[in-house]
Amino acid sequence: MKVLALGAHPDDIEIFMFGTLAAYAALGAELTFAIATDGAKGGKGDPAALVRLRREEATAAAGLLGVEPRFLDFPDGALIADAAFISALRALIGEVKPDLAITHAPCDYHGDHRALSDGVRIAASFAVPVLHADTLGGTGFSPTHYVEISHHWDIKAKAIRAHRSQGPEHYVHRARLQNEFRAGQCNGAPGALAEAFHFQPTFPFADIRALLPPAPPIRPVTASAGAAS
Repeated sequence: MKVLALGAHPDDIEIFMFGTLAAYAALGAELTFAIATDGAKGGKGDPAALVRLRREEATAAAGLLGVEPRFLDFPDGALIADAAFISALRALIGEVKPDLAITHAPCDYHGDHRALSDGVRIAASFAVPVLHADTLGGTGFSPTHYVEISHHWDIKAKAIRAHRSQGPEHYVHRARLQNEFRAGQCNGAPGALAEAFHFQPTFPFADIRALLPPAPPIRPVTASAGAAS
């Protein structure tokens, strides 16, 4: 199986979907990471130096799963789903030929995230189903699918921390809270972690359950003795 992960900035894949990608890697899937912008606005100082640093950080993080990331190098903070961007995405999809594409939700907080989401939706067309990752803090997001990442949290945290220029501990903390909450939504076992996704069926892709990592067994819910009485 081939999975194409697309993030707007050099640390987005790590924050929003890296646990799921680690689960795919453990199953032997072929992963491709694509980063849409150059990350030049993710800090202060010389933009060219920051671009180089963030590219190094993204390469180190992706390398934890044996992946060499692709850099599309569109301007940070100015991404729009125009003809040039959609053409680049179509070329990437045509080259990789993924079975599944994962990217940002169309309602995410950052304009670059929304533009990438729109661009991928248009570029994917009849070629590949598109799965949308959780938003920052889960704001405005309605999950349709969950992937348990309990056994992949350590490598996800390590991948986020590879982005030293971005103050990663804040994102590690936020991601952990969100992944705990998402696991709780689907009655995960104590200590479980999950990443949430939304899939909008679009012809000819109506059902992607067979494309997702296997889910853990459903845990029964029993009434407490007090409630029963």
